[in-house]
Amino acid sequence: MAKLQTTKIYWWQILTLVFAGVINAVGVILFLYPANVLDGGISGLSILLAKLTNVNIAVFIFGINIPFFLLGWKKLGWKFVLCSVTAIAFYAIFSFVFQYVLKLDEKMFALLGNDIFLCAVFGGIVSGIGSGLTIKMNGAIDGVEVLAVLFAKKLSLSVGIFVMAYNVILFGAACFLLGDFVIGLYSIVSYAVGLKAVDFIVEGFDKAKGCIIITDKEKQIAKEISSRIGRSVTLLESKGYYSNKQKTMMYCVVNRFEIARLKTIVESIDSGAFVTINEISEIIGTRAKYITVETKKTVKRSKTASARKKTSSSATAKNPPNIIEILPLNEPNELSVKPSDNNENID
Repeated sequence: MAKLQTTKIYWWQILTLVFAGVINAVGVILFLYPANVLDGGISGLSILLAKLTNVNIAVFIFGINIPFFLLGWKKLGWKFVLCSVTAIAFYAIFSFVFQYVLKLDEKMFALLGNDIFLCAVFGGIVSGIGSGLTIKMNGAIDGVEVLAVLFAKKLSLSVGIFVMAYNVILFGAACFLLGDFVIGLYSIVSYAVGLKAVDFIVEGFDKAKGCIIITDKEKQIAKEISSRIGRSVTLLESKGYYSNKQKTMMYCVVNRFEIARLKTIVESIDSGAFVTINEISEIIGTRAKYITVETKKTVKRSKTASARKKTSSSATAKNPPNIIEILPLNEPNELSVKPSDNNENID
């Protein structure tokens, strides 16, 4: 078996991490810092300490974050730590450049008309994009998440609760130390907007929906989903606990724009079907997103190859072919094919 190359870092990942660090610096230094609005995590703590001590914020960004990642080296792996340190290093470098070399922080604040709310919203969006890009490249730009992974279980807390508790304490302390209650409220706005930006970057704008349909009319529904939406369907045999009746469970992945059409198809064919729709954050593995003419040709070639290839009974016993269900394409009465012995999956 070939060894998985899970530790390799590509040049485009490094470039993306550098870009993520620059973007995060833009969000924090050009929008949040001049408006006295805090970000979440270590970035927020760095803004607070810089305001209280007049020390360059870049010192706190780098100096506080790095020890947490070094502490989690063994548990998180060297690749994660290296990617994170790369993003944080450029985040700190460009924070210094924007603030002390180019002196863009006050210029941007004046350009926005000293509007704190605009700074909070756009600062959250921009810094969230930087954080999301870092996560996509297998890293993190804030040490609080690492701290949460290392210590949340010891405190009987989830990672999410740990991070939330940290930020609540941070924002509360900022209101008290800076003597302005409004700072905490604007910081919450910025943090909430930033979380949504991270979700959009990491999970994408077009989130997939997983649909489970339990019905007695699986052939008609599958055919309509295939022809009208162009999606593949997996058919699973199921049994009701109370009714003790055999039914078919259908599983289909669509996007949010196709949900209405799918519900219309199911309602028109079987109004009594049981349907659940769940949001899918990520899909891993090969799948037929749309059924095309090429897909149909592939199925036909697979059928022909399977019919022509002769295998002995002993070989079949050792390596039984997988039965893979596919949608009816040209033959409505045929819902499955047997692939050739090379186990080529067709979906």
